[in-house]
Amino acid sequence: MNTENEKLNLTMLCDFYELTMGNGYFQNGLRDRITYFDVFFRSVPDNGGFAIAAGLEQVIDYIQNLHFTGDDIAYLRGRGIFSEDFLAYLRDFRFTGDIYAVPEGTPVFPKEPLLTVRAPAIQAQLIETYLLLALNHQSLIATKANRVVRAAQGRTVLEFGSRRAQGADGAILGARAAYIGGCNGTACTISDQLYGVYAGGTMAHAWVQMFDTQYDAFKSYCEAYPHGATLLVDTYNTLKSGIPDAIRAFNEVLKPLGIRDCGIRLDSGDMAYLTRRARQMLDEAGWERCKISVSNSLDEYLIQDLLRQGAEIDMFGVGERLITARSEPVFGGVYKLAAVEDREGHIIPKIKISENVGKITNPHFKKLYRFFGNDTGKAIADYLCVYDETVDDSKDLRIFDPEATWKTKNVYNFTAKELQVPIFKGGQLVYRKPSLDEIRTYCLQQVDTLWDEVKRFDNPHTYYVDLSERLWNIKYDLLKNHS
Repeated sequence: MNTENEKLNLTMLCDFYELTMGNGYFQNGLRDRITYFDVFFRSVPDNGGFAIAAGLEQVIDYIQNLHFTGDDIAYLRGRGIFSEDFLAYLRDFRFTGDIYAVPEGTPVFPKEPLLTVRAPAIQAQLIETYLLLALNHQSLIATKANRVVRAAQGRTVLEFGSRRAQGADGAILGARAAYIGGCNGTACTISDQLYGVYAGGTMAHAWVQMFDTQYDAFKSYCEAYPHGATLLVDTYNTLKSGIPDAIRAFNEVLKPLGIRDCGIRLDSGDMAYLTRRARQMLDEAGWERCKISVSNSLDEYLIQDLLRQGAEIDMFGVGERLITARSEPVFGGVYKLAAVEDREGHIIPKIKISENVGKITNPHFKKLYRFFGNDTGKAIADYLCVYDETVDDSKDLRIFDPEATWKTKNVYNFTAKELQVPIFKGGQLVYRKPSLDEIRTYCLQQVDTLWDEVKRFDNPHTYYVDLSERLWNIKYDLLKNHS
């Protein structure tokens, strides 16, 4: 977590093998060998059709703050395995490489690089852990949030999960990621303070229990917060006393003030039935503008079911199943070497091979394009090519399936957009960090470019991430050479 006046040094937040390999690179004369690493993931959480990239702002803050303190050096010396020359190198350590990444909020797909690092070997290796931590966590939560928001079909969704998150950063940055994915706000106050994620809330059952009667609790709350008062109506009996007492408080406190905007919240019971009855009771009492909010272990599937059953809900508060991505709480991003440079600066592609075909990597320093149909504006395919290739979208283009030696197709009448943008060049930030609202708006706009078939929750259409003919040939030549 960062504030304007204080930066937490996370340089030592790395896997220990990154330091042992760094020491080994140093001892073997490889400290300045230029390497290329890709961050990518192999499958979408919840068997979804796409993910949402998030966490880049934290990566930027981390890279800008990379340094080893005297205490760090003393700790490493105490381990007794690092050379003094390597420790001297770490004293003046700074990142001097290049980073390219897709902007936060971009819908992304398996096997394509969300972020690419070009840097000397020790530098590129050292930053692996934090890059994966930042991108994996926030991409996971942004992806889950986008699913929940789409299930709500335009209704307000608030992130309510701080108390169930895995640690402070899980809550704070999770709220940030949920906002990127489309949530309207959070219950987490500090996320509003630090990042501008609107924080809001109403009351807990304890407020109602603190007063002699439920009506006294509701009346006092309306008096304290007459504008936008939302009352929790399920502490005792929702239909027999909760909603009638809320209506009485609205009538006696808000109505004389000319205030018609208010709300009730339910946190238990049969939400479909109770919200339909609540809507009827509120409307009959003249409170048609009273909003109905619900919470209690919600996720995208339960929200879908509630709306199919005719539930009358204006706002969803989604907690633990969002902030922990409980249904699949790991975003499987990996960090793999794709190329190195020789002494003359020639780029030499590298590949990782596995008996599991899904773990075979795409080699080389690459460009990532997205093709949009000129007739629909919809995304039709993503395209990986070698870094010095260009796409002429005025002509038909043949693209190759990365996992099949025989499957190709032609795309036509499309516009190509390069997805990765420069973030750091020579260790200097060259990217304008957008505001969180800009990221959120961009995310929702880009999700709208996907076909509904890709956005299905169950059995979504597989979106194609294909290779150029040149990259396909390089990959299969490497496979043959290493077989």
